[in-house]
Amino acid sequence: MAAGLRKRGRAGPATRAAGLCGQWLRRAWQERRLLLLEPRYTLLVAACLCLAEVGITFWVIHRVAYTEIDWKAYMAEVEGVINGTYDYTQLQGDTGPLVYPAGFVYIFMGLYYATDRGADIRMAQHIFAVLYLATLLLVFLIYHQTCKVPPFVFFFMCCASYRVHSIFVLRLFNDPVAMVLLFLSVNLLLAQRWSWGCCCFSLAVSVKMSVLLFAPGLLFLLLTKFGLRGALPKLGICAVLQVVLGLPFLLKNPVGYLSRSFDLGRQFLFRWTVNWRFLPEALFLHRAFHLALLTAHLTVLLLFALCRWHRTGEGILSLLKDPSKRKVPPQPLTPNQIVSTLFTSNFIGICFSRSLHYQFYVWYFHTLPYLLWATPARWLTHLLRLLVLGLIELSWNTYPSTSCSSAALHACHAVILLQLWLGPQPFPKTIPHSKKAH
Repeated sequence: MAAGLRKRGRAGPATRAAGLCGQWLRRAWQERRLLLLEPRYTLLVAACLCLAEVGITFWVIHRVAYTEIDWKAYMAEVEGVINGTYDYTQLQGDTGPLVYPAGFVYIFMGLYYATDRGADIRMAQHIFAVLYLATLLLVFLIYHQTCKVPPFVFFFMCCASYRVHSIFVLRLFNDPVAMVLLFLSVNLLLAQRWSWGCCCFSLAVSVKMSVLLFAPGLLFLLLTKFGLRGALPKLGICAVLQVVLGLPFLLKNPVGYLSRSFDLGRQFLFRWTVNWRFLPEALFLHRAFHLALLTAHLTVLLLFALCRWHRTGEGILSLLKDPSKRKVPPQPLTPNQIVSTLFTSNFIGICFSRSLHYQFYVWYFHTLPYLLWATPARWLTHLLRLLVLGLIELSWNTYPSTSCSSAALHACHAVILLQLWLGPQPFPKTIPHSKKAH
């Protein structure tokens, strides 16, 4: 009996230790789940991912072959400016004429000198690697302030995207340069630095005109916060900066500069399209098709502005009034209102784009987690959202694009757009105060 008691005595502490160990493991598992699911841990997860990205990007640069597409053309275009040619119609590279605004010229002129006239490709890749990490940092700061997206999603936004790494450090396109300036602008707007935010937005437009897809959302936010009179100085900053940057070229040949750098009617090649491969080439190139897409784009933007963004109970024209003179007292714009409006505006433009080329993926890649997770819908679970992200990534990694990959991309875009329309909006509906209430 004494032996039996000793056995039970020895088993007691072991059992308690096992129980404590089990509790510790369960607590650790619960905290790990919170770390992956709670948006308040965004910065901690972001720091880990950024450290991982340093290694991944370094590995890509040194282990994956660089592919020449537009870099030499960029260098030839800016070299023409360095040699004294300010007529945009006379500037061109191996892939065609210069079609980007003046900000592109100045930035890539700096890269021209930093890379031994464009010959030091490895130096250019390292510069773009820093640009990629800066983009991630700015995007994570945006997500930290909106506090909507679970941190586990950021793994798919960073380490899992082959195409985005390729665009930054294996292709050296100008699209990433424009987008890092855009995300800097969004951070400034979130910090209520509206003048500086508009300045950076205009700088982004001066690198590539595609950033104008964010412009309808920015205009709506400016009118909401300041009214027409208060918004005009901010819009003036955008316009004046464009004039100042383009002044050397405007003085030489204003029509040539404007027609080349802001060519809205530029024709795209069917063989590079990612989103319209299932169409006959004749229809893809037809002006009526382009007009139909523009009409659909403007219609959907107007519907979102009227029914989803503007929810004060007053007419849309009330945005033109000074905020102090509106029936509904002005409320400060929240981070989610700012980000949702800008990202949705851009995404609508992507959906109805005449053509998407592979480097255009960065136009909206880093906004996709917000678009999918910021407006929760019961029918769209975490798994389905990840499936949408995966299908979009697969579509952009299919080269050359196929009818199936293009159709899958449009289906995913339709799901996201439907969720944005049906989901709860960051702009709550408010009712004007009655006169009796006043």
